[in-house]
Amino acid sequence: MDIKRRSFLKGIAGAGAGVAATPLISGTALARESYKLQDEHVGMLYDNTRCVGCKSCEVACKRANNLPVEPDEALGIYDAPRDLSEKTMNIIKMYKDEDETAYIKRQCMHCVDPSCVSGCPVSALNKQPNGIVTWDADACCGCRYCEMNCPFNIPKYEYNEFYGKIVKCEMCINTNLPKHGQPACTEACPNEAVIFGKTKALLAEAKRRIKESPHLYVNQVYGEKEGGGTSVLYLTKAAVPFSKLGLPSLPDYSQASASESIQHTLYQGLIAPIVIYAGLAAIAFKNRSGDKEE
Repeated sequence: MDIKRRSFLKGIAGAGAGVAATPLISGTALARESYKLQDEHVGMLYDNTRCVGCKSCEVACKRANNLPVEPDEALGIYDAPRDLSEKTMNIIKMYKDEDETAYIKRQCMHCVDPSCVSGCPVSALNKQPNGIVTWDADACCGCRYCEMNCPFNIPKYEYNEFYGKIVKCEMCINTNLPKHGQPACTEACPNEAVIFGKTKALLAEAKRRIKESPHLYVNQVYGEKEGGGTSVLYLTKAAVPFSKLGLPSLPDYSQASASESIQHTLYQGLIAPIVIYAGLAAIAFKNRSGDKEE
């Protein structure tokens, strides 16, 4: 029996190594070049010097995407989400210290080269030609690799549902966008603190505002370079740096190119797991036949 156990373990190692090593040796798992921002990509520009924290965007988002409320029973508030969740894909949060108050709008960043897309082994997350990152329920296997890969901690999983969904902003691509030409949050904002448009045009607008009012802003457009760039861009008031608003400090490149090459090479179409399981089944069948003969 010990000999057979050793053979069994060797079979596991051989099956896994055989599938994994071949594409790596052939060079197909080498990191590709990072994707670049395209002219047709759309996005949002959020300027917290204009935000009054009214949360109209939150209400509009839930209405447009048919999301349930999150009541705070302790405070007796009908809908008071604390953070992004499987019920909330857009939220306004407040930063406050002794001298300053500032708001931050959080939702999917729709990265130029998204790590959630690269980390998904079954291509359930995809970047559309217009730059919006979408989720395909029919393809998703519920592995939550997108949650682990996202540097902004955006995708959320419905753990309380038997067939849980991945919930994140999709810029109302199937709801408000085709009906009204923009996401519900930008349409609802009374002060144009968040606006929708072509990402390159929004970037130019952000730089124009900084140039015209340098005393008002931090001299940086967050999302221009962070993580390889995002389609959701931020401006913040001069006294409140982005780090205090919970936005992570990231390199100017995306890790997606390397992770995609590895993940999609090893798991494309779930070929690797199927081959490995088939190999294990063959070894088990062979061992069982040997036992019968003995």
